[in-house]
Amino acid sequence: MDLPLLLKALILGVVEGLTEFLPVSSTGHLILASNLLDFNDDKSKVFEIVIQTGAMLAIVWEYRAKFAGVVAGLARDRKAQQFVMNLVIAFVPAAVLGLAFGNYIKAVLFKPVPVAIAFIVGGLVILWAERREHTITVQSVDDMRWTDALKVGCAQAFALIPGTSRSGATIIGGLLFGLSRRAATEFSFFLAVPTLVVAGAYDFYTNRALFDAGDIGVFTVGTVAAFVSAFLCVRWLLRYIASHDFTLFAWYRIAFGIVVLATAYTGWVNWSAN
Repeated sequence: MDLPLLLKALILGVVEGLTEFLPVSSTGHLILASNLLDFNDDKSKVFEIVIQTGAMLAIVWEYRAKFAGVVAGLARDRKAQQFVMNLVIAFVPAAVLGLAFGNYIKAVLFKPVPVAIAFIVGGLVILWAERREHTITVQSVDDMRWTDALKVGCAQAFALIPGTSRSGATIIGGLLFGLSRRAATEFSFFLAVPTLVVAGAYDFYTNRALFDAGDIGVFTVGTVAAFVSAFLCVRWLLRYIASHDFTLFAWYRIAFGIVVLATAYTGWVNWSAN
């Protein structure tokens, strides 16, 4: 076993889990962390996407009663059917655009400086959104119509730009479209399940020639670390939004983006992919 490589997998797994469901961009953090750890070849880029499965499993476990109820009632329960249909509808925009432009986005935007710019722009959008008056028309996920799901799905498509944040796009988009803070946050969680599973499976399958049996340990460490840290983060976030908005995350994004740009400009940090 390559212990330094396993340590890198552990660190990246924790970074993934802590950032996947916060509006701060897990992809952006992973790109920056991978550069600092010198773990940024083609294999590592697939690794970063596949370990998102660990974060997704944290959602499945946290909401296991909800998912079990949906599966059990899918054949006859109208609410269960609507829930699944909403996830499918919301998933489609990002899936279509990802297939069409994914390779171009990876080649051009998966670099520290574009990510840092996206961090700052995303933070400014959150500040703007939180200063607007919110008119709530959807109190819970079960109250969502297919049109609400489509709007959130279109918002999620912006997260194809690394540094934007999938959860940030869906949560803030949900708030702008009339969802309550909890409904927007929970739908973002649920939408992560098909999104992360399909993205991870597709990337691993298309790049399967890069891997062999010796990589199992690295993937296992990264996935388990992502699961544990994501589970703890989700529990914390649900408590946090009960009495706070997302302004704190906006200022964090702006500050972090400025630091990355400053270090890249001055040469204090050797961003190998900038």
